[in-house]
Amino acid sequence: QVQLAESGGGLAQTGGSLRLSCAASARTFSTYAAGWFRQAPGKERELVAAVSPSGGNTDYAESVKGRFTISRDNAKKSVYLQMNSLKPEDTAVYYCAAVYRVLLPTAVVGAAALYDNWGQGTQVTVSS
Repeated sequence: QVQLAESGGGLAQTGGSLRLSCAASARTFSTYAAGWFRQAPGKERELVAAVSPSGGNTDYAESVKGRFTISRDNAKKSVYLQMNSLKPEDTAVYYCAAVYRVLLPTAVVGAAALYDNWGQGTQVTVSS
């Protein structure tokens, strides 16, 4: 089991930026695929971005392509989400997730159901 702790959420204006961080307790975080998901009130949890264990492959929701960037630093056991050009529709609770993928270092995992480690979430609110 991996403990995940998100930070960096808060209030931003439309067009602004925020950077989310997720710190993992895993001994070998480089063997875990990771992702950022979000859930707005009354909506289902959705993928925002995902990154392979090696960090070499990424995937994004269409709604955030060109605005958000996912990255990871395995030495620091952390994954990040840089969010630029924020829109009010980006308002949600953002969750970090991780799943063990030691045999698939280049695999990106996009489905929430495949993740078995989740953080508590951090609120992002974008004002218009």
